[in-house]
Amino acid sequence: MLVVETISKIRRAYFQEKKKIKEICREFRVSRNTVRKVIRSGVTELTYERTVQPLPKIGPWTDELDEMLAANARKAKRDRLTLIRIFEELRARGYDGGYDAVRRYAASWSKEERSASAAAYVPLTFDPGEAYQFDWSHEIVLIDGVTTTVKVAHVRLCHSRMLFVRAYPRETQEMVFDAHDKAFAFFGGTCTRGIYDNMKTAVDTIFVGRDRAYNRRFQQMCGHYLVDPVACTPASGWEKGQVENQVGVVRRRFFVPRPRFKSYAELNAWLEDRCVAWAKANPHPELKDRTNWDVFQAERESLVPYVGPFDGFHSVPAAVSKTCLVRFDNNRYSVDARAVGRPVEIRAYAERIEFWQDGKVVGQHDRAFGRNKDIYDPLHYIPVLARKPGALRNGAPFREWDLPQAIKRVQRKLGKVPNGDRQMVQILSMIPTDGLDAVEAACAEALKEGAPAAAVVLNILARHREPPPPLTIATPDALRLTCEPVADCKRYDSLRRPEHGKITGAGRNEPAEALRHEDRL
Repeated sequence: MLVVETISKIRRAYFQEKKKIKEICREFRVSRNTVRKVIRSGVTELTYERTVQPLPKIGPWTDELDEMLAANARKAKRDRLTLIRIFEELRARGYDGGYDAVRRYAASWSKEERSASAAAYVPLTFDPGEAYQFDWSHEIVLIDGVTTTVKVAHVRLCHSRMLFVRAYPRETQEMVFDAHDKAFAFFGGTCTRGIYDNMKTAVDTIFVGRDRAYNRRFQQMCGHYLVDPVACTPASGWEKGQVENQVGVVRRRFFVPRPRFKSYAELNAWLEDRCVAWAKANPHPELKDRTNWDVFQAERESLVPYVGPFDGFHSVPAAVSKTCLVRFDNNRYSVDARAVGRPVEIRAYAERIEFWQDGKVVGQHDRAFGRNKDIYDPLHYIPVLARKPGALRNGAPFREWDLPQAIKRVQRKLGKVPNGDRQMVQILSMIPTDGLDAVEAACAEALKEGAPAAAVVLNILARHREPPPPLTIATPDALRLTCEPVADCKRYDSLRRPEHGKITGAGRNEPAEALRHEDRL
């Protein structure tokens, strides 16, 4: 086959230099037919495509080889024959060609089979409330002026095509739990079956066929909502094609151009409104005379009723440092000082994080998604201040403690007197028991009286505390009075002594008897 450079030389020699075909053939060592073809066709490149592939050896055996390959493909993977075994079996039947021909033919046969099966799909239909599909996507938005890649959870009801999307900073398990809860609360219920891919937050092990070992916490969530989870075949996205198509639609319609928001809460509220607007504006693909929203309203009656939120946390153990900090997700959170020295259980939710020890919460914070941040609660360090009151001045947890103005004024005044830090610690130690508002009111009253001291503030708090309710004693029936005494102090006038030493009214027995009866009582 001539190269492009040789064709150019032949054309220039004939048309510009006016050389004869015989001279061109002798100079470039090509045949006259080739030169004539280049000159007459006017092409600058000669290509050759074989229309029929000659198969001199394997040609007569192609039908039999097709049957062998098809039968081998229908077997279980562990029972399939290798190509060398198929080649040996074909040789035993009389084939006298080489192994390479069999290998090339088998490769082309497999490629044709895959392309034929991949190009064809079976349309699916679902009953109301039968199934939903779940998937994740990554989108880019501007949050508080920063370009951020958010993880968007997609839930789609297969019958009505109703969609729900919600953005998160992570794809962790607690985010999966929260996305399901928000979606089911939005739908007003759930379906009997959930279709997922083999995400690690749900599936621990993939077995042969449809068998899966699901994560224990994921199974708890499905049991709470009465959902039967079904995992797709690996790398078979068409098994949940509705939500796969939804990812593309949402990306083009919702996230182009890049939207701007101040927080995730504002973004998710906007996404929920867009989902409702999209469902009301687009017709159902099967029931074309009705919108997706109309079909969804009818499907709600068939959904499994929403049973309330699932306690969707991701639990991990952790140790507490001597500075009352616990490390989680590249950040440090404070816990109660009494928890130091013993392990705690971290319960990470989508928007908050809790620390448990001995069945009690020893710390709770809003979850942070940055890196190397220290999140403090100053109240966790109050027991430490009782022993080290000097730490109140330069302690990191107290640098940004936004106290009410009355408490700050008391702190400034106590800072000028001896032992002022210790007095301030005594006042702050009352916040966990009496509350911040009560301590603020007590400090304001102490300032008004001109006595901003710990003893005065503690006394005001003690006076303002509500007294305990009185004890109620039930009187037995045997001790109840049949004739209750009358509270009449005038009866004592009959006991006044006269001048001659006799009691006036001594002859009247009724008042005296009544008084003696009252004294016995």
